[in-house]
Amino acid sequence: MAKIVAFCNQKGGVGKTTSVINLGTYIALSGKRVLLVDFDPQGNTTSGLGIDKTSLISSIYDLISGNVQPGEATLSTCVDNLRLIPSSLNLTGAEIELVAELDRERYLKRSLEPFISDYDFIFIDSPPSLGLLTINVLCAADSVIIPIQCEYYALEGLSQLINTINLVRDRLNSHLKIEGVLLTMADFRTNLTDEVIQEARTFFKERVYDTIIPRSIRLSEAPGFGKPIALYSDKSLGAMKYKTLAEEFLSHHGVPVSTVTKSETPRREGLQQEQVNHITY
Repeated sequence: MAKIVAFCNQKGGVGKTTSVINLGTYIALSGKRVLLVDFDPQGNTTSGLGIDKTSLISSIYDLISGNVQPGEATLSTCVDNLRLIPSSLNLTGAEIELVAELDRERYLKRSLEPFISDYDFIFIDSPPSLGLLTINVLCAADSVIIPIQCEYYALEGLSQLINTINLVRDRLNSHLKIEGVLLTMADFRTNLTDEVIQEARTFFKERVYDTIIPRSIRLSEAPGFGKPIALYSDKSLGAMKYKTLAEEFLSHHGVPVSTVTKSETPRREGLQQEQVNHITY
């Protein structure tokens, strides 16, 4: 049975989509079957994997609307063991359409049930809001990863997210828990980064992942090439950190830490990049 993990933060630009793509990629490279669900109308997970949103035949909107069968909803990606249910702009209207529906909070949960036996992990990229779409994500998930950028006001507004998670747990999904807190966009040259890390660890304690994702030019460039960092620049610092994060994540689920590091070199068909023998940023 798949473990369903939601990536949530009502703030935009915190590295949520980057983490969904790259953590999912390294877990897939370890041999686990991973399904990414793009539930953000912006569709950045979809485009970040090199998929043209304008040419989609079906998307997550069609799945929750009952317009397609589960088997028609998923797409292959450039990574073995990694599949995607893409998003489209049609999802923008779903929040309005669902308001009048009975049991409107569980449309995504019901749509994902046919996939649970086919995957080890299902990662959901949620929109940067706390509206009905995000409530659907929280109702469908077993746990939540909260990405937090190491910047000023990083923890501002998190109390609202935690309250929402607690409310969903109390009323709609009693099994929901916080999987972990992921610190992103760290710049260790500044005192601010150290302060945010300390504040996050004080508030969330052991829920904060040991692995911290740094600011990285390569991580920023990779979506423009439609590639996860493992295929775009696997020797970069960002790639190394996401691989380490995958090891840490899997170890929490009883998978040996060495699984990811011993995985085969990812495919690079059609990829043009400078070959380097050292860590790049």
